[in-house]
Amino acid sequence: MVSYSIVDTGDSRSFPEDHPFLAGSGAEGEVVAYIGAGAISAWQEDLSRTAILVELHTETLGEVTGESRGEEGSNTIGFSRFRVGDGAPSDLVELVRQPHTDPAALEAARMVLEGAGLQVSECFDFAGRILDRLIRPYYNEALAKLDEGLATADDMDLTVKLGLGYPEGPIELLERTGLHHHHDVTQALFEVYGTRHYAPARRARVAKKRAKRGLS
Repeated sequence: MVSYSIVDTGDSRSFPEDHPFLAGSGAEGEVVAYIGAGAISAWQEDLSRTAILVELHTETLGEVTGESRGEEGSNTIGFSRFRVGDGAPSDLVELVRQPHTDPAALEAARMVLEGAGLQVSECFDFAGRILDRLIRPYYNEALAKLDEGLATADDMDLTVKLGLGYPEGPIELLERTGLHHHHDVTQALFEVYGTRHYAPARRARVAKKRAKRGLS
């Protein structure tokens, strides 16, 4: 069992409410996890720890630790519990490593998170990590096809659920969790990669403008 402590900086997207991961922390530990909106600012390098976890949103781990010649890596690891907008976080945590991340740190981080009942995937330090890079173009395409009149929102959602076995269609999921959040994620990815697949869909742009005006 790996002991760990948590530095909670508030408004964590990964852990917005009570969870075994929060309950299992102590005052000190081999691992320290910085969570919340201020996690990156609060992060401190500490080579005496086996691992340091830093909660990410759209940021890359290099924005925390710095980068140099493609040889970056230490005992600091980024993480994000996958969540779409205002929806409940899933049980999947994406661990973000760098080219020379300490293997012992990765193993300790995995043990801490899996010990709290979470599922862990590992990826290199790319904006959007695995899931956002895969699913955001899919959401954008669904929104574009709705604009083009391919089918009604209800028919597209039903087709995806019955044809692919998804529990929820793309349009209903984005509207339930907040289209303006989809805008923010895709805009961040578009600024990094510059491809049309990540450009925020028209409906997401409209939702963002309405959210800025305090409208739903």
